[in-house]
Amino acid sequence: MRRLLVILVTTLAAGLVASCGGGAKDTPAPTTTPPPARATPPGIAPDLQKKTGALPAGTEPPTGGTLRLLWSDPPTLDPALVSDTTSAGIIVEAFNGLVALNTDLQIVPELAESWTISGGGTIYEFKLRKDIKFSNGDPITASDFKYSLERALHPDTESSVSEIYLGDIVGAKGVIDGRGKVTNVAGIEAVDDRTLRLTIDSPKAYFLAKLTYPTAFVVSKRNVTQSGQKWTEKPVSSGPFVISEYKIGQRITLSRNDSYWGRKPYLDKVVLNLAGGQAMAMYENDEVDLTGVGLADLERVQDPSEPLNKDLVTIPPSFSISYVGFHISKPPFDDPKFRQALNHAVNKELIAEQVYSNLVIPAYGIIPPNFPGFSDKTQGLKFDPDKAKQLLSESKYADKATRPRIIVTIPGTGGSPSLDIEVLADMWKRVLDVDIEIQQVEWATYLQDLNRRRLQVWGGLGWEADYPDPQDFIDILFYSESAGNHGLYKDALVDANVLAARTEQDVRKRVQLYNEAEQRILNSAAWLPLWFDTDSKALIKPWVKNYRFTPIIVEKYRDVYILK
Repeated sequence: MRRLLVILVTTLAAGLVASCGGGAKDTPAPTTTPPPARATPPGIAPDLQKKTGALPAGTEPPTGGTLRLLWSDPPTLDPALVSDTTSAGIIVEAFNGLVALNTDLQIVPELAESWTISGGGTIYEFKLRKDIKFSNGDPITASDFKYSLERALHPDTESSVSEIYLGDIVGAKGVIDGRGKVTNVAGIEAVDDRTLRLTIDSPKAYFLAKLTYPTAFVVSKRNVTQSGQKWTEKPVSSGPFVISEYKIGQRITLSRNDSYWGRKPYLDKVVLNLAGGQAMAMYENDEVDLTGVGLADLERVQDPSEPLNKDLVTIPPSFSISYVGFHISKPPFDDPKFRQALNHAVNKELIAEQVYSNLVIPAYGIIPPNFPGFSDKTQGLKFDPDKAKQLLSESKYADKATRPRIIVTIPGTGGSPSLDIEVLADMWKRVLDVDIEIQQVEWATYLQDLNRRRLQVWGGLGWEADYPDPQDFIDILFYSESAGNHGLYKDALVDANVLAARTEQDVRKRVQLYNEAEQRILNSAAWLPLWFDTDSKALIKPWVKNYRFTPIIVEKYRDVYILK
């Protein structure tokens, strides 16, 4: 999923806060690369399984209670616009699509009870569940899905991600490029009230997985058209929760959707605290039920004599990477040798050990460990100060006096820059005598500037997978015509591999194509990869049951219950 996430020291340490293929009897299993086998489900740590426990067999969890979390104001609550984890973590709870990823990262039926694939893998026909409704009681039909998908693609919606996730559908690009003159997408057909047919331009192994992303979620046409741009202030829901309250800078309240098609949530509410504060203090004061553990508190909470130790759990790594991005058409980043010099000047091993106490894994690739398509044979540019100096001297920007000004933009509101960027700036200065300026902008503005490709260099950022397929990293982020290619990277051989991988049905060949492309991207230093996630720590109140930490953002609050 195109989920951009802010990388702060506490989230690097804790990995927290800002996510059965088929259904029909004759439906082929989806051909997206499956997640690797694990000893335990991918979203829950062994010690958390022990602590949360399970009710006796046949016992239904109690209904009621409120889950309290620390959050941030989301840039959007519109499924068509979401491009970050802060927004996505709310939207997946309030809206549904045809299919979803469950907490084991399997593609499962959601508002569609089944589907069939025909036409050589280009025609997907979905049968909607009977009697599904929006939270206002209106029925959800195939026409609502057609409206929602076409709305996401329409230029007036100004979605930066609709082409990424829906652009495979026949006719989608005509709507995107039509400047509002074209509204009908030929490949989206409401056959009848319960049947939706999607036709894509060629067979693609990952297409079904793409439909788990919020751009494919259904919204109420009546809600949107009657309320206009303010519709998200009182959104009509299609998911297990409704957004019953949103006070900017204070809180968002998710309440049980009594019109939800499936089993209703056990919780009455989920309250997201937007006011900020010291997470650990708020946890200790019983203001929130869950918090990540930062470096400053790690040693204390790991002490068995510390009362908080009984609440301590281990969080498995997320499928994400943090990085510094370069706009390669903007000087001095148009010179590969200059970009390579910056990569070789950074001692990631030292930073991981001395700054982050080995709570991060230095990243020398793009695809995270244990993710489908990961290869330990793929190697990026490692710390080599002599080589860094040599490459700088050979670049067009060796002369500091004539070198263009370098501005690194990070999300923030005027506080201290993230520790990553301060350390990188120091290393670039000491090794190469390259000076940078750090510019902070508010999160929503940051995303807008990034999507419009206005930034020269950007940091404090990560990419979290949307679905378990390497296409979500290599294609979305580096294909020359992808809207997610924020640095305008272009390589003919990378493009050729990406295009071939889109329709290659042999999983091994697909992975090989992505690995070859990944190596070329790393060699040319299109990015400065920084960190992969590793096991981290969190505190969770003993009365919170069945909360699962997942490496990808998926709906999860419906299964949580409070047991006091």
